[in-house]
Amino acid sequence: MTNEELARLSELGAATVYEASGREGLIDAPLIQIIPGSRAAGPARTVLCGQDDNLMVHAIIEQIQPGDVLVLTMPEPTPVALVGELLATQAKVRGASAILIDAAIRDIEELVKLGLPIWARYIRVKGASKTKIGELNIPVTIGGTRISPNDIIVLDADGGVCIKRELAAQVLKASQDRFEREARLREKLVAGGMSYDLHGLREHVERITKKQYGSG
Repeated sequence: MTNEELARLSELGAATVYEASGREGLIDAPLIQIIPGSRAAGPARTVLCGQDDNLMVHAIIEQIQPGDVLVLTMPEPTPVALVGELLATQAKVRGASAILIDAAIRDIEELVKLGLPIWARYIRVKGASKTKIGELNIPVTIGGTRISPNDIIVLDADGGVCIKRELAAQVLKASQDRFEREARLREKLVAGGMSYDLHGLREHVERITKKQYGSG
């Protein structure tokens, strides 16, 4: 995808993209947004670290391409910090657009000053070892969703969504269409309309009620 298309996905946001994609790709994990108000969208650069070890995070730094979302996982997510200020600084210098960590982060005050968008499952002081060999650029799983290298990750205050790279253009169009529909709906709501009627929900409830309890 182009930088402009990725920027538009970021603007549309995780919830809109998730709904427009047919509710596919939800990263169903309790992610903490480290930089308030941050958004990101970019191709996944994936890392499977050894358990409680960040050796492979150091190894992936030289492979980061501008715009990548660095996706860091372990065999089991635990509250061990895979990234702190110094690794995040390297990722920012290499041009990463964001970091998604299915583990812990630390040095929060410094990371807020650094400004690189980061989402993590935990915030913890406990650091990782640097002795275990993991794998780079392979499919990984976070929150029940399989993320392959170059799949598109969308992140904001609501959480994260993964779009399969071959579907990215299609999902972008569907997301834009949904955004435009919601904009028209918002105008009607501001004018006093109610979603209960605009979505036909009243008739739906009355139909079910009549079926369950009869007309009498």
